[in-house]
Amino acid sequence: QVQLVESGGGLVQAGDSLRLSCAASGLTVSIYAMGWFRQAPGKERELVASITWSFGTTYYPDSVKGRYTISRDGAKNMVYLQMNSLKPEDTAIYFCAAKHVGGLSEKDHYSYWGQGTRVTVSS
Repeated sequence: QVQLVESGGGLVQAGDSLRLSCAASGLTVSIYAMGWFRQAPGKERELVASITWSFGTTYYPDSVKGRYTISRDGAKNMVYLQMNSLKPEDTAIYFCAAKHVGGLSEKDHYSYWGQGTRVTVSS
């Protein structure tokens, strides 16, 4: 089992930056990749970044590429999401997730989820 706890959400203005953190505990040695998802009201959950736990290979969809950066600190069992040039449409609840298998660009196979942290971007 893997436990995930997100932090760092809040209310910011358009153009601001925010860094989200995800603390992982439990059987982290079994993790293949970590992902950050977001879900806005009335919309499907969207994968916004993922990273392999061992090698740090990353993936970003076009919607956030160049603005978001995912990173991990294996020694601390932490994953981060640096979000720059935030837009009102980035407003959502952001979730950290972990999986044992599957490609980085795939939103499937995530077995473990955090409780989410809310990000609100005002215009």
